[in-house]
Order: sequence, then C-alpha cells, then structure tokens
Amino acid sequence: MSSIFLLIVVLTTLFLLILTLIISQTNKRKLPPGKTGLPIIGESLAFVSNPQKFIQDRMNKYSPKIFKTSIAGGKMAVLCGPLGNKCLFSNETNKLVTTWWPRSISQHLIFPINANSLPSKSIYFDHSFLKLESIQHYVSIMDAMTKQHLEAKWAPHEEVKVHPLAKEFTFDLACRLFINFDNSEQTRELAEPFFNVAKGIMSAPLNIPGTAFNGAVKGGAIIKEKLLQIIKNRRDELQKNGDDLKKPQDLLSRSLVSCDENGKFCSEHGIANKIIGYLMASFYTTSTTITFVLNNLAENPHVYDKVLEEQLEISKSKATGEALSWADIQKMKYSWNVVCESMRLTPPSQGAFKEVLTDFTYAGYTIPKGWKISWSVHTTYKNPEYFINPEKFDPSRFEGNGPPPFTFVPFGGGPKMCVGKEYARIEILVFVHNVVTRFKLKKANPNEKIVYNPDPTPTEGLRICLQPHQI
Repeated sequence: MSSIFLLIVVLTTLFLLILTLIISQTNKRKLPPGKTGLPIIGESLAFVSNPQKFIQDRMNKYSPKIFKTSIAGGKMAVLCGPLGNKCLFSNETNKLVTTWWPRSISQHLIFPINANSLPSKSIYFDHSFLKLESIQHYVSIMDAMTKQHLEAKWAPHEEVKVHPLAKEFTFDLACRLFINFDNSEQTRELAEPFFNVAKGIMSAPLNIPGTAFNGAVKGGAIIKEKLLQIIKNRRDELQKNGDDLKKPQDLLSRSLVSCDENGKFCSEHGIANKIIGYLMASFYTTSTTITFVLNNLAENPHVYDKVLEEQLEISKSKATGEALSWADIQKMKYSWNVVCESMRLTPPSQGAFKEVLTDFTYAGYTIPKGWKISWSVHTTYKNPEYFINPEKFDPSRFEGNGPPPFTFVPFGGGPKMCVGKEYARIEILVFVHNVVTRFKLKKANPNEKIVYNPDPTPTEGLRICLQPHQI
C-alpha cells in the first residue's frame, strides 16, 4: 500500500509541476486583448454588418494598437494604426506570415496546388501583365469599351442604377483583357457565380442552403468547372494556331505559353487560380469605387464642375474619335484626388488577412502560430489625428504630399503595394472621364442608404438621373 501511495504522490507532484509550467509559459505569452465571440461564427456577423463600427468600438474598448477577434472562422489579431499597417507591409514579416483567405475562397474557389506542378518561377508571382509598360497599352481598349457600355446601358435611359452597371462593366472589361472574352453570353455565364462568391467572402462559414457562404460554395464550383473548360479550349486553340499566336496578349494565353528555364509549363489548376485571383480583384473593388465616386460627384456639384473642367481640357486636346492615352491619364490629377477621397470616405475594401507561421510579438503582445492577422482601413481613415474633419468630402487632402505615410492604404504600401493599382487607376479614371463629359448627374434619392456586407452597397443600387450635356 505504501508503494502505491508513494506512486500517487509522485504522479500528483509531477502533474502539478507540469501544470505550473504550462500556466507559467501561458502567462509569458501575453495574448492581445479582446473576445473571439461564438464558436464557428466568431464575430463575423458584427464585422460584416458594419466594419467601421466593429473596428472602432474594439480599438476604443481594448487597445488602439491591437485587439483579438474571430472572423470567417479563424482567431485573429487586428493590427491598428499606421504602425500596424507599416508592420504588415514591410519585408520583415515575410518569414512570419503568409497569405490567408477565408474558407469561402480557399476551400471552394481555389484549386489545391502541388508545388511540383509549378514552374520554378511560380506563375503566382508573374505580374508582368499588370506592369505599367504593359497596362498603359490597354487605355484605348478601356476607353472604347466604356463608350460602348455607356451608349448601350446608360444613354437610352433618364435614370440608371450605377452599382450593378459598374459591376457588369468592370467584369466585362476584366474578361476581355484577361481571357479575351468578347462574347457577352460567355461573360454572363461567369459573372453570376463570381458575384455570388463576392457576396460570401467574409460571411460566417455555415454551408446551409440560403446562406451567403452556401452561395459562395456553389458559385466557386461553377467557376472552377467553367474555367478548366475555357483553359482546355484555349490550349487546343494555341496548339492549332501556334505560329499565328507567338505573342498572345491576354493573360490566359500568356500563362499557357509561359514556362520556366527548364521548359516546364504551369498546370491548368495553377493557371485557373491565377485567372480567378485577377478576375475577383479587378471587378469587385473597382466597381464599388466607381459607384461612390459618381455618388460623391452627384452630391458635390462644385467638385463635379472641377472634374468636368479637367476632363474637358483633355477632350479638347483630342482629335475627333481619338481614344484616350496613357498621357491623358497622367493629366487627371484632380480627378484622381476625388477618387482617393471617395475611397477614404467609403472604402471599397476593408483590409486583408495573413496567417501566422511562427509566434511573434507586436506592441507587447504575443501572436501565436496559426492565428490570423489583419490590417483594416478603418483604423486610420476616419481618425481626426490623420484626417481633419474626417466625415467631410475634401479631395484637397490629397494635394501636395497628401496624408501621412501608412494612413491611406487602399492598395497596401511599401514592398507590399498591390500590383493592380495602375490597372484600377486607369479603369476608374477612363470611366469617370466618359461619364462626366457626357452626363450631368443627380441622385434620384438623396437619402439612399448604404449597407455593408462587409463592403459598402447602396440599398437601391445608387439611382442616378442622367442629363446629357448640350453639344
């Protein structure tokens, strides 16, 4: 009996020592303050319904530097303010974090990739299609497609709903430039599932019929099936007409003929992922930006007049029927300030996410391996410390040196600047040029509300009355 008692004492002592050690180590890891909400759902619903209020409430309650939450199925630390933005956009975090997507994208939209199937210079990092020397040659295409869109969808009407039309246009343009679609029926077949995925990106991961997440899952399956067929058909076309297509211009064809120094081509799944990423990024935020730029022009006639004056000067310098050029885009300085102020007041994107690869410390708190980290535009955009009278629409904020570094980050910053910035800038400015030089704008409902899901959406699609200019 004495030996059994001794064994129990030893085991109990050992257990207590281990427990003490675990508690000691846990105390050393000071986790960020905050709550993670409900199981599975976390705080996703609160975030989606009003991202700005969600972020500001938690910064006020927990810390203006960092707080924890759970969004889209993952424990998350939100890094706040210019220093948080700078940290995530710096090269120093490359070995600490990696890209992370919500489950609606990572599990249901993106193909799993075997690293051995990729060229040594991975297709994911080949952004030459969006480099300035390439993208500036597409200004004339964007101009022509904008004119066609306005003539067909705007000019016949006295009132239009800007948001759905902007989504339609930006997706059509992306399909034209990325996969060389000029067939409206082909584009429509891809558009609907993409729009469903966009609606469910940040939704709670509940795969139940009728939920946004369920719509994203179904949309992702349709997109993957259609893109693989498109890729197969294009590969057959290139093989059949190889000599005639030595220098393909659209992204899909370029991807199919690109290989590494060993002559190894990327897999069809790898190419599909690249196309999915570009299509999603190119139409989703740009259509929202276009919507709220036009909203602000309609609400601020003095700003509209200055934009119109700038754009008319450009029009007067062109011959009849001459398309816009890269040089014209460079002259649209005030118009771009208006775009930037629109993105600040009503951000088209709420931020981005990373996954932590190894424990690291920020602002005195440990962020454990496996957690997600995020930056949010709402930690700086409405802060009066960086933007005086932040609720006022004032494009002059962006004159001269503009806002303080890392306070205005619609395209990221530093080494992590979005590769699609110039594409978006050209597309938005070309669209604004064509709209304001053709129409005067007036809101049909001055009190139309904005809802978040989590990105801003006018409840009535932004109804705008069009008054064509007298020629």
